Amino acid sequence: MDDQTLHSTASIRPFDPGDFNAIEAIYAHSKLDELRFEQGPFELLPLKQDEQRFRNLMAAHIVVSGHPDVQGFGAVFESEIRAIFVHPSYRGKGVGKALLQHLISVAGKPARLSVAKSNAPAVELYRRHGFVTLREFEAYYNGVPVQAIEMERS
Repeated sequence: MDDQTLHSTASIRPFDPGDFNAIEAIYAHSKLDELRFEQGPFELLPLKQDEQRFRNLMAAHIVVSGHPDVQGFGAVFESEIRAIFVHPSYRGKGVGKALLQHLISVAGKPARLSVAKSNAPAVELYRRHGFVTLREFEAYYNGVPVQAIEMERS
């Protein structure tokens, strides 16, 4: 990705290793919130301890929103959008939308993502940006089943 692409979306910039503590904190503030509509009792599994999610995130191209304070982050690997998380203080202010638009612009076609089926705000955001449901499946977070959907945008 070139600098031209980054500047076209105002506050999106490449992840810097110095941002890791901020994205880890955003994940900790946001992950259980993502599952708030689920029935099961969930306990936070810190990002570094969630081996698969951590490995998948670190293998992806990560971007952050905001400078100097990181407001949110996203990650894409080939055509798979692997993460979009926004700090609760910045929700409803266009951060998630900007991250999603940037990730769509750099993702391979068709872009895909997975989301908890019960996370209606995220599902609606993705639908507004042209994603459609491909399939439903059972995923797990910290050993607890979660109904999820895979979505795609051509």
